[in-house]
Amino acid sequence: MGSWAAATWRLGGCSGRGALRGAPRRRGSSRPGDGHRAASLSDLLQSSVGAEEPGAAAAAAASSRERPCPREGTVLLFPGQGSQFVGMGRGLLGYPGVRDMYRLAEKVLGYDLLSLCLEGPRDELDRTQRCQPAVFVASLAAVEKLNHQQPEVVQRCVAAAGYSVGEFAALVFAGALSFAEALYAVKVRAEAMQKASEAVPSGMLSVIGRREANYKFACLEARKHCESLGIANPVCAVSNYLFPDCRVVAGHLQALEFLQENARKYYFTRTKMLPVSGAFHTRLMEPAVEPLAEVLKSIEIQKPLVCVYSNVDGKKYMHSKHIQKLLVKQVVSPVMWEQTMHSVYERKQGTEFPYTYEVGPGKQLGAILKKCNLKAWKQYNHVDALEDEEAAET
Repeated sequence: MGSWAAATWRLGGCSGRGALRGAPRRRGSSRPGDGHRAASLSDLLQSSVGAEEPGAAAAAAASSRERPCPREGTVLLFPGQGSQFVGMGRGLLGYPGVRDMYRLAEKVLGYDLLSLCLEGPRDELDRTQRCQPAVFVASLAAVEKLNHQQPEVVQRCVAAAGYSVGEFAALVFAGALSFAEALYAVKVRAEAMQKASEAVPSGMLSVIGRREANYKFACLEARKHCESLGIANPVCAVSNYLFPDCRVVAGHLQALEFLQENARKYYFTRTKMLPVSGAFHTRLMEPAVEPLAEVLKSIEIQKPLVCVYSNVDGKKYMHSKHIQKLLVKQVVSPVMWEQTMHSVYERKQGTEFPYTYEVGPGKQLGAILKKCNLKAWKQYNHVDALEDEEAAET
């Protein structure tokens, strides 16, 4: 079951998927001086019905297949915010459908995403509202490259998982969301998270701890410290479970500074502030919940055609309502990536591990996989978003 063909992610999101139900007419912000505006989702779908779908070549290549043995089955991992870099996507533009994806993205977003990815400036690309759509599109473009170079990898995919915003790309790949609708949801999510980040001085702290480290106790004491400074309702909590002995703690900046200053007390061997604008995956993101919930209610969601695992609990999505609920909850819940990796690669002793492909910018998910499951990592590959030796067909 499941294939890139079955996903048939359409340019307009309508073909074979049914009409959009009550899409909100929203206007997105555009980059100063770019002369574009974001299309409302309903306008976008009406104008793009009948257009050639991006990913058509991949769809034709994966029309049917037999159930593979464990080693032949593949897993696709989709990266999240933080993996972006100026120049990403340059090695993907020659592959079928990729330029169409970026053209559609310009309509949805209201600015030239491709130019931003290729030329920067970096500060602008790194902004939450820009980098989330950028990583989403680049990841799905990388799937086109993978399908062109190794179509059997895409045909034999049995599971997918995405880190934070990468989960939207994984669901598009699996046929649960259309490309256009998912990108619109990512746009709304990213803008709302950017706004929430700017409301409170907050951030994220990467922590590597010894086995004795008690993260909950450390966060509790950091919150008490904030209260002593007069901060009401302070936030400090684990927001990402990456691999054994590594967590990301997010919250008020004063709480994170307290943890850095008292790292030895809590058995933290290394701490590092992450270059992000806010405390993602904590309740400081609550202002972003309602905008995302509204847009997800207005788009059609289907049951995934390959197993897709949720960040919220590390378990497979079961049906469309499940997806709608957990994608919203994910914004304010910790990313259970370590638990997700255990779920994806759980198997009887002696069973071979599948080949894993990280599709999109960066190799962070591969590095984490190595820490979570060394045997699974030995079958890991990365699909580069820059130029490679093999020239793409134009």
